[in-house]
Amino acid sequence: MPSPQRLSAIEQIQLRGSYPAETAKPLDELWGKNVFTLEKMKKALPKEEFKLVQRTIREGGKLDPSVANAVAQAMKDWATSHGALYYAHVFYPLTNSTAEKHDGFIAPQSDGTVISEFTGKLLVQGEPDGSSFPNGGLRSTFEARGYTAWDITSPAYLMETPNGVTLCVPTVFVSWTGEALDKKTPLLRSNAAMNRQAKRLLTLLGNTEVAPVNSSCGAEQEYFLIDQAFLNLRPDLLLVGRSLFGAPSAKGQQFDDHYFGAIPERVQVFMQDVEQQLYRLGVPCKTRHNEVAPGQFEIAPVYEAANVATDHQQLIMTLLRSTAKKHGMACLLHEKPFAGINGSGKHVNWSVGNSTQGNLLDPGST
Repeated sequence: MPSPQRLSAIEQIQLRGSYPAETAKPLDELWGKNVFTLEKMKKALPKEEFKLVQRTIREGGKLDPSVANAVAQAMKDWATSHGALYYAHVFYPLTNSTAEKHDGFIAPQSDGTVISEFTGKLLVQGEPDGSSFPNGGLRSTFEARGYTAWDITSPAYLMETPNGVTLCVPTVFVSWTGEALDKKTPLLRSNAAMNRQAKRLLTLLGNTEVAPVNSSCGAEQEYFLIDQAFLNLRPDLLLVGRSLFGAPSAKGQQFDDHYFGAIPERVQVFMQDVEQQLYRLGVPCKTRHNEVAPGQFEIAPVYEAANVATDHQQLIMTLLRSTAKKHGMACLLHEKPFAGINGSGKHVNWSVGNSTQGNLLDPGST
């Protein structure tokens, strides 16, 4: 016999009903709408300045301050035209989550008025306090300042929430002496090292004109959905995102009739909501399906540049959680939230290549 609390939770779920599905919009109306893409940058910048930005993205190196100012102005004009009043340097510290520091475009003037301002200096570098973030070592407090630096290879985007619109700029997070304090910096340095050695090898093999070599990644994200009323009965799930007590599931790994089965209507409405938000952010999500365990599902994007793919994974996880709340559910991303049943993970597929040689992990007959 179910407990009174569980019966009450079931009653709440029945009374709530399902969240109404929005009418699906055509992909060309959604795709990249909230991303400051190269196409939008090209329309906003003079031809020569845009070429310098392209070269910096392709080959690395420093961006001329005058070009950074032009990009910042174009980025601000685009963001404010969509209602953004703040910008945020988004970074990925060693906390296994996303961090962001919001600053307003507001700039007070000496005569008591204000103007909207966003310069190249503000775009390229920020100075969040690094003293309260894990850093992998011991540092004195007075040496603990952190610095964010714009990652030009990952496009800026608009994050829309019920509280407004924010221009989000992907950044690295380093100490004042250059040590990595995040997870993006090691990835970028690894890509740079791989590029140097791959080009050296290709040159030895007789390839005289070698384009920059980059890695591509496609990461499948599995997750569990649980109704908020059931979640509220479980302090262990609320506090740590996994089960610490309770009886095993009535069905565990033998629940294979759930795998690739028909997606429940309520879940499909949730999935469609998530996907439409992701399409606006330029995240190429292609696959959705039921996973093995009860209440477990999967979303998978198409391959893209590894650095952009990892940023997009953070957006996927953020939107899965926030959208689930809107639908009266909670999204659990813990790799093993329930004992005795299939766990969740990221199944990552990699490729390495460039525009001249193609995929170097699939070289072919020559």
